[in-house]
Amino acid sequence: MRQLPIQRNRNVLVGSATADDAGVFRLDRDRALVQTTDFFTPIVDDPFAYGQIAAANALSDVFAMGGRPLTALNIMGVPNDLVSPKTIAAILRGGLEKAREVGCAIVGGHTIRNPEPIYGLAVTGLVSPRKILTNAKARPGDWLVLTKPLGTGIATTGIKRGLTSRKLSATVIKLM
Repeated sequence: MRQLPIQRNRNVLVGSATADDAGVFRLDRDRALVQTTDFFTPIVDDPFAYGQIAAANALSDVFAMGGRPLTALNIMGVPNDLVSPKTIAAILRGGLEKAREVGCAIVGGHTIRNPEPIYGLAVTGLVSPRKILTNAKARPGDWLVLTKPLGTGIATTGIKRGLTSRKLSATVIKLM
């Protein structure tokens, strides 16, 4: 991103310069859009759980900025010869369930052929310009809220490699 020219717009309240989870664009004095895109490859074998985890991860970017998710678009890439329509539907149902839980409407999306499966969401939300939370504003002494225990990423790598117990796998999937 450092190679790209900085785009100046007085309504961009949070852009790429702060390495935050989402961008923020002011609509008016009291409202700003929060926008993010987040997707990744499967980290668990269960397609429904994978859809839930990927969606929760994308939605959490808006919450991390102090916002409330409104709408989302599915982002999916699949190798058609390896992933069945039934599996694709299960992934999308998992994402839809997580979006519904937080009152976010999935309004469409886009799917491409890809050599490795990917799934996630492009999410748009609202935030008060006076209540935006950013990485750049963090200060020593601020509270750090962990939404997952440390080591969850290591455990998901273990799940992908078949190295974890069923109990650990179930716990990690539930946490994510």
